[in-house]
Amino acid sequence: MSIRLGAVTTVVVSSPAMAREFLQKLDSVLATRSVPDATGKHAAGSVPWLPAEPRWRALRKIMATELFAPHLLDALTDHVARLGREGTAVNIGRVAFTTSLNLISRTVFSIDFTSLDDMSSSKEFQEVITAIMEGLGTPNMSDFFPVLAPADLQGMRRRLARLFARLHAMFDAEVDQRLRGRDAGQPRKYDFLHVLLDVAAREDGKDLLDRETLRSHFTDLFAAGSDTSSSTVEWAMTELLQNPSSLAKVCDVLAQISGSRRNIEEVDIVRLPYLQAVIKETF
Repeated sequence: MSIRLGAVTTVVVSSPAMAREFLQKLDSVLATRSVPDATGKHAAGSVPWLPAEPRWRALRKIMATELFAPHLLDALTDHVARLGREGTAVNIGRVAFTTSLNLISRTVFSIDFTSLDDMSSSKEFQEVITAIMEGLGTPNMSDFFPVLAPADLQGMRRRLARLFARLHAMFDAEVDQRLRGRDAGQPRKYDFLHVLLDVAAREDGKDLLDRETLRSHFTDLFAAGSDTSSSTVEWAMTELLQNPSSLAKVCDVLAQISGSRRNIEEVDIVRLPYLQAVIKETF
């Protein structure tokens, strides 16, 4: 079955057999996404929007091998515990977003972009990320009628370009500072930026990781890593508060697993199938 969305023919996969055909047999052929017009030049270096070709595989490999590693969440638990002792309400969404943001910024740049005790900067960052996500998810006339794309009738490309520029300014400042530090002989910080700059300095990495690609790379990481994680945590807590029996069961399971220890550790996750089910159902 297919439908016409403007000038775009869209195939609807409506049966298990066709789903297997598309997602298994033809996965490599159909893996490339349709790029929204509003992304502008950002998509040229963005892993989610690049076609499944050697450049995409190389960038994806760097992310998989150098970035996705476990982190401690002591700052978050300390902050929530202190608010609990003070009897102060916890803004779950803001706290989760700030923590996710700092985990990513610490992994990428070896710094915290904001603080749990002063979340004004994370609020601004969250507003930018939210606006970008909303912009990419808004139906755009340019995508359905490509002939109209140059006119940008809804102003989506211009709007997102301004939002991307705000993030890029932050990322450029960190990259420039790191490059100056390298030139001055400062000790290296073994973070993700360090890895990317090393790759970019190689002869075979100059075309792979130019400045525009670095900007797109960081934008993808911060947008996808901070907003989705915090939204999942916020909705999970909301649903648990609406279902006291489920909340009580989660608390009981956590208490049993942690025992006399202060916090749950990463190795405990495999022993928490009910909590995993809560997260999966929320997501």
